[in-house]
Amino acid sequence: MKILVLNCGSSSVKYKLIDTSDEKTLAEGGVEKIGLPDGFLKFKKADGTKEIKPLGLVDHKGAIKAILDTLTSPIDGCIENYDEIDAVGHRVVHGAEKFNKSVLITPEVIEQVKACYDLAPLHNPANITGIEAIEAIMPNVPQVGVFDTAFHQTMPAKSYMYPLPYKFYKEDGVRRYGFHGTSHRYVSQRAAEILGVNLADKKMITCHIGNGGSITAILDGKSVDTSMGLTPTEGLMMGTRVGDVDPGALTYLMMKHNLSAQDLQKIINKESGVLGISEISSDMREIEKAIADGNEQAKLALDMYEQRIIKYIGAYAAEMGGVDIIVFTGGVGENQAGTRYNVCKPLGFMGVEIDKELNARIRGEEAIISTPESKVTVMVVPTDEELMIARDTEAIVSHKA
Repeated sequence: MKILVLNCGSSSVKYKLIDTSDEKTLAEGGVEKIGLPDGFLKFKKADGTKEIKPLGLVDHKGAIKAILDTLTSPIDGCIENYDEIDAVGHRVVHGAEKFNKSVLITPEVIEQVKACYDLAPLHNPANITGIEAIEAIMPNVPQVGVFDTAFHQTMPAKSYMYPLPYKFYKEDGVRRYGFHGTSHRYVSQRAAEILGVNLADKKMITCHIGNGGSITAILDGKSVDTSMGLTPTEGLMMGTRVGDVDPGALTYLMMKHNLSAQDLQKIINKESGVLGISEISSDMREIEKAIADGNEQAKLALDMYEQRIIKYIGAYAAEMGGVDIIVFTGGVGENQAGTRYNVCKPLGFMGVEIDKELNARIRGEEAIISTPESKVTVMVVPTDEELMIARDTEAIVSHKA
């Protein structure tokens, strides 16, 4: 089955065409700067080279039409016509408490996703725009929604409730939802496959760390706690997001500097984290370069970033009564050997022992980086959310789910 996987943002659309018979990616790329006159499509050609095509001013429907035309192009395409696409799987960021698994898109599902707009004002409207664009261009193709929040719906109330007045949960749905669920689900399952173990009797901590980051405690294959909350702002220090911070500090700054809610939202989402502390960049490659040049603020930013990962791993190990497997994934988790080592070194008291030389060689590939003597297996597993979406889409469309 050929599945088109779409990840629609407010000004971009990323895509992969996956053949689920052998789980190979047939094509991938994306449209950027949607709604701007310098919009463009970039994609990987069959020979592995990359190409950029200017599109000019397009909306989401125009962007998706450009993607489909490229997929069916006699020169750059890999399929002859739209009919070869058996289904479309969409990443949908927020499903609130309405969705605990992936679902076939119906008019009722669309309305329920729209009801979550207040919880994800930047993401859910874009996700629906993508669904409606496919509906307009390919009205007969089945579509499936795969929710970032669904995997975390197994969390117990003690993990997802905030100690705010209960009415805010009842009336406004204010609680921890968690994100990156598709990634945490994929890497936990893949780690179990690699090790030949049953997730149902393991204690695992998955660390999806990059420009955005979250850590999840997985007990017997189910998410029991996760670091992101009502929004993706809570938890770890991230590239530009603040992560955990005293809410009193935020109200103090609002009053002192006469900040509006919109001002504060911009600060905690776009101007904080690694960028805010280093005042250089949110990109870890730039941070490492600055550290090598002796920049103390860059070093502080990285120290803070790593310290919060250590803190969450330790907390989740305590919460589950131990940990059998720790998995690193995401841009930093997969590629930054130094951060992996610095995070694991203080965990020696739990029996974590890293093979320093092996760890230093691993970039973007599956590997066990702990020593044979380590009481905790530590792994690198590159995430593949698109493959997870394709698998869910195939299962639902073929009535296997």
